[in-house]
Amino acid sequence: MDMSIDDVSAAKLTTVRDASFDVLRMTGMTRIFSNPGSTEIPLLTNFPDEFDFILGLHEGSVVGMATGFAIATGSPQLVLLHTSAGLGNAAGAIATARVNRAPLVVLVGQQDRRHLVNRPFLAGELTGMVGNYPVWEGFPVLARDVPTLLLRAWHEANSRRGPAILIVPMDDWTNSADPRGLSAPSNIAIGDARSSAVTEVIDLLNGARNPAIVVGSDCDSHVAWDALVQLAELLQCPVWQESFGARAGFPQDHRLFAGHIPSDRARMRSVLRDNDVVLVVGAPAFRQYQYQDGGFVAEGTKVLLITDNQELAIESVAERALVGSIPELVRAMVASLNRRIAASPVEQKSPQAHESSGVKLDVDWVLRKLAERLDPRTIVVEECPSARPMLHRYILARRPLGFLSAAMGGLGFAMPASLGLRMADSARPVLAIVGDGSSMYSIQSLWSAANYGIGVLFVVLNNGRYEVMDRLAEAAGCSNPPWPALSNLDVAGVARGFGCGAEVVETNDQLMTALDNLIPTLAERTSPYLLEIRVGATTTFAP
Repeated sequence: MDMSIDDVSAAKLTTVRDASFDVLRMTGMTRIFSNPGSTEIPLLTNFPDEFDFILGLHEGSVVGMATGFAIATGSPQLVLLHTSAGLGNAAGAIATARVNRAPLVVLVGQQDRRHLVNRPFLAGELTGMVGNYPVWEGFPVLARDVPTLLLRAWHEANSRRGPAILIVPMDDWTNSADPRGLSAPSNIAIGDARSSAVTEVIDLLNGARNPAIVVGSDCDSHVAWDALVQLAELLQCPVWQESFGARAGFPQDHRLFAGHIPSDRARMRSVLRDNDVVLVVGAPAFRQYQYQDGGFVAEGTKVLLITDNQELAIESVAERALVGSIPELVRAMVASLNRRIAASPVEQKSPQAHESSGVKLDVDWVLRKLAERLDPRTIVVEECPSARPMLHRYILARRPLGFLSAAMGGLGFAMPASLGLRMADSARPVLAIVGDGSSMYSIQSLWSAANYGIGVLFVVLNNGRYEVMDRLAEAAGCSNPPWPALSNLDVAGVARGFGCGAEVVETNDQLMTALDNLIPTLAERTSPYLLEIRVGATTTFAP
């Protein structure tokens, strides 16, 4: 590529069309093979002088010419087709391009999105029209996504050696471009630790004034933890865990562990505001929750990514992405990085939990008392959304596979998954911490636990509320949401009905007795047990 992502992001872009032509320049796709129609007019009017337009009289010929050019040069070529008629006519040639492993970016015009709902003339059902032959298909949710998706299509075609299709409504071209620029890497390197791309990342880290690391679930192994500890200690920088991570990517009792990165852009920018380079390892860059305006990091901060997942690389906002074996790539950096002056331990600013003096137990207090008693080998499986920030505060993953959660965010994972974990590794204690509502999604798994003698402890935090929804409604200004409280759930009673031992805890004395009796037995347990703890509602939700 001749231009960098910074060049495109910094350009005075006024329309999606302007930004897209700059992406084409950056990727070297300045030749367009096409048989256009009316839906392509907004893109092709005032065509830039430095671009070549190659006309074909049938779409099969258009794709065939581009396929031959791509095979000869080895670089992705751009095809422009006209809605369903054009894409349909090109289907056979696209199939040939896929089998011949020819990298193509196929832009397909679509009717104006402002009346697509009414199925106007030339509107097409384009997604999936050519079956499984494309290596990738994209459709912009927002008009301003087009330049980013165009760059992603180039990466998909280039790395997977086949046709990548992007469908663009005709009015998108004249919409305003995203002022934040592109949300895709300008450079993705797929290879081993000896590649020049690794050297470039090492140089950026050596030149960084104040780097930081963000780790994710794909680092949850002994070899990755060992390599990342060496890297962090060389850089003497804080290490953050990705938000909503399914597993822990770094020992959370290490002096450089900084905590869990916030799940919203404003708070994430705040915690990373002093870092000029952020290295993301084995995690998306970045996974967020509710939308907020602004960038993921402060202006001028470089984001680098190491992953073994090519899809994560293409969808990231990293400036550079390395795709390969995470331990191998990290070890290569460790071998060449300069050692920095030792840093002080990262200060964890966690509020202290206090014994509840109210009617119900305090969630903070319960989780702290649990944490004080847990064997470091314990596998903790989490599905308590409203309490998850507090769980992270006290219950640290100190061994690989020390923490597990549902990566997708849906409920019903924790209870059955904890059974599978215990069956697979009977030497490690397994503790599932779930909410009362969450437990209802897979409560029937307790029958299997009892029937097969699987020694998992289930801790159900019963606040009698639809807690996350309550807090989100409050934040949205809704004081009277339509859903009822869950005040009548008897989780322990249901557990007994499935043959699982269970008890209800409502006071601090009962809590201490239950934890002291149960936690020391986790490693040797051959039967499940459910502890329903009646807790008070939380007042905030900020994952």
